[in-house]
Amino acid sequence: MVATSSIGMNPSHYDFSLLPEYLEVFFTKLRIAVVFGGDCNKPGSVIYKTHNPRAWKSYEVVAREIANSLKEVGFKQVFLMPDDLNLPDKLKAENIHLVWMNTGGVQGYNPVCHTPALLEMLGMPYIGHNPLNSSILDNKHAFKRELQSVGIKTAPFIIWHPSQGIFKPKLQDRFALAFGDYSGPFIVKPVSGRASLHVHFVETIEGLSQAISAVHQATHNTALIEKYLPGREFCVAVCGYVTHAQGSFSKQQKPFAFSTIERVLESDELIFTSMDKKTITADRGKLIGPEEPQLKQELIELAQKIYWEFSLNSLVRIDVRCDENGELYVLEANPKPDLKRPGENVTSLVALGLAEYKMTYNDLILSLIADRLDYLLMKDIGIISHIVDLLHFS
Repeated sequence: MVATSSIGMNPSHYDFSLLPEYLEVFFTKLRIAVVFGGDCNKPGSVIYKTHNPRAWKSYEVVAREIANSLKEVGFKQVFLMPDDLNLPDKLKAENIHLVWMNTGGVQGYNPVCHTPALLEMLGMPYIGHNPLNSSILDNKHAFKRELQSVGIKTAPFIIWHPSQGIFKPKLQDRFALAFGDYSGPFIVKPVSGRASLHVHFVETIEGLSQAISAVHQATHNTALIEKYLPGREFCVAVCGYVTHAQGSFSKQQKPFAFSTIERVLESDELIFTSMDKKTITADRGKLIGPEEPQLKQELIELAQKIYWEFSLNSLVRIDVRCDENGELYVLEANPKPDLKRPGENVTSLVALGLAEYKMTYNDLILSLIADRLDYLLMKDIGIISHIVDLLHFS
């Protein structure tokens, strides 16, 4: 065993080479809660039930798969908990040291940022995005504005809130400013959502008001109107700097970007169908092959740039589409991409490209928690004394 009694007094004693030895201690001692979305319909989960403009899902099945993977890689004390009113008491009762967030929130506006904000108030470290980034990533218009500020291309867009009444594009100066003389087609979708739900393809300007009203009716929230890009569609996953593959850890100088995938649209699909309506299978995406090295590198560098510019510290999936000239435009970033364990003809877009890097699903899960622990030990050791204390033994 490693004598680490001085680490709390002198953070400079930690470096990446010590991580495997520390993990051996954490495997036994670290108490991890994998948190999934709580159900506001269950008695005692909230004080008052309200509205959630983001289509709710518990994500409990995938949370269970993450928990099982954590156990398989060596962690002995892993707990599943719903994200609701009782979460703080449960975290305290089980003496949890670290939370893995696999929740999109319970209810209310901007639900994705509620749990990280709660955990920060509790002093509980977690795997996931900070409250601000959670909200920015989940609110497509805010994310797109941030993209524009750092020079990353995104499709031209405007937004329209229900309080602004019926949308009349020809009377809106903002519409002309965003789109010029472009008259369609368009995409209309919620600013906050998941799984491509309530997304409308609109052929001409005349159909915009009806599509926007449909989004307002479904979500009671802002609608996003953007130019439809007719080219190929891609996605790329990106996470931190520490990865695990073939039994060993490595730490790169740049974020780890992987699973560069082209989404396979069927002949009648102009946009990708919601995963709630059509399961993600291996034939719904194909890896960018060696015959297109420049495209693959562009996607990797784009994902790394976003991870860096937004100061992210957890996994995201970037969705990208080409215009008619083959130029790449970022559509959105998924702050909680599906981490479903690959099975028979069922997978997730994130896991689809792991084999290319000689990684398994368990490698990815171990990489994500190892990267977070490495960051906390290197940069935030002063606020994780309860974790550092686990390393103090004779």
